[in-house]
Amino acid sequence: MPLDFATLESLRQNHPAWRLLCSPHAPLIAAFLQRVFVTPNVRVMAQANLVEALDDELFAVREAGAEFPRSAQEYLNDWAEHGYLRKFYAQGSDEPQFDLSVASEKALGWLENLAERQFVGTESRLLTLFDLLKQMDQGSELDPKRRLAQLQQQRAEIDAEIARVEQGDLPVMDSTGLKDRFQQFTQLARELLGDFREVESNFRGLDRRVREQIATWNDSRGSLLHTIMGERDAIFDTDQGKSFHAFWDFLMSSERQQQLTSMLSRVLKLAPIAQLQPDVRIKRVHYDWLEAGEHTQRTVAQLSQQLRRFLDDQAWLENRRIMDILHQIEARALALRDVAPGGDFISIATPVAEIDLPMERPLYRPAAKPQIVSSLLAAGQVDENDSDAMAALYAHNVVDKAKLAYQIRKSLHLAPEISLGQLCQQQPLEHGLAELVVYVDLAENGAFHSRVELEQEETIRWQGVDSDGASVTRQARLPRIVYCQSHSPQEEKTDV
Repeated sequence: MPLDFATLESLRQNHPAWRLLCSPHAPLIAAFLQRVFVTPNVRVMAQANLVEALDDELFAVREAGAEFPRSAQEYLNDWAEHGYLRKFYAQGSDEPQFDLSVASEKALGWLENLAERQFVGTESRLLTLFDLLKQMDQGSELDPKRRLAQLQQQRAEIDAEIARVEQGDLPVMDSTGLKDRFQQFTQLARELLGDFREVESNFRGLDRRVREQIATWNDSRGSLLHTIMGERDAIFDTDQGKSFHAFWDFLMSSERQQQLTSMLSRVLKLAPIAQLQPDVRIKRVHYDWLEAGEHTQRTVAQLSQQLRRFLDDQAWLENRRIMDILHQIEARALALRDVAPGGDFISIATPVAEIDLPMERPLYRPAAKPQIVSSLLAAGQVDENDSDAMAALYAHNVVDKAKLAYQIRKSLHLAPEISLGQLCQQQPLEHGLAELVVYVDLAENGAFHSRVELEQEETIRWQGVDSDGASVTRQARLPRIVYCQSHSPQEEKTDV
């Protein structure tokens, strides 16, 4: 974007971020939005909770001598009108919801960069740029010989480093390098949280353009559906959509989540990093990524559902229009019933006689009358030879679904998540395959937050009885099903 006078003047007058920085209430707005939305990584807040938080903020600044005569509700509505906040209604709720706008987050990020930093690292940024260029160069190489040469060079470097470590030469990064890289990691981690709001905003913009196209469409319905489906796929086929789904697939792996947790825990224990006094939330920043990404996923799903409902409404309106036309035809036919039109009012292009031969008709066949035999039921006695059959009639396995749900909740109190295999090891199956099916149904019907990892499989075993009455071990192999706690990771309770 060129930074000429006309462009900058337009941004100063129209862009919400610039207007926020020029506002006389900018210190109050920035401090409040940073404390409520950015620092705790809150994506959406109800109006009542946000009004209460702003009342506390206004009370504190008024005690310090500042003058803010309006109420908290009026300030929130004014900020939403100027684009500092996004005010909307969630599906199934009549209470307004507020979220931080993309422009406000950019303004807050710029204000954070104004603070003087005690340490400014440049080595890690240079290495990052070099690695990015190296990835682009190697990833776009089409010559197999050059690609093999690059891989062989990497293998030689790794072999040389392994040899040095085996000889006792163990290079360790100094404190300056650790601080440099940790500072860059912290900055990129926070910027990534801000990027989610922009990705979500772009998805909403694409959906809005599709709705406008539907509202002004004048062509056939078939071409409309074709265009809409193309636009719907375009939401996911954009560069942002592809990048977001690649990020989400990478982060949703439980192995990578555990790897991130262990690496962050080890790095934060290093003495040079502890001297920087990092934010305590940086230890769980990957869980903040998960929550922000999940919110973006839910937004895209809601947009798809609303788009489907919009199409259904359009179809209903078209059907209603057709019925109106049919009613008009009926009304005109009734009006002309007593006054027959003169002359030829209907014509047949080619009159043809209909030939119907008598022998082509089927012969008469009398209908079969069912014979109903009435009989009285007599009281009987149990045959001693049929005692096994009667025992089998009452020997039914009843699976207590509430008991299984209680076992899942009890296990989730001890751990944030548990797989179906681990659960069956703790609580062995008593009713075999029927009980296993109920566990799968609890994960499928939404009774618990769960996910299915198709790339991993679990083998679940239980003791059963064969046709001869002998004990036998049975097993089932299925994709790994993980039950998760219903609340977000950063809200995990410490007391069990």
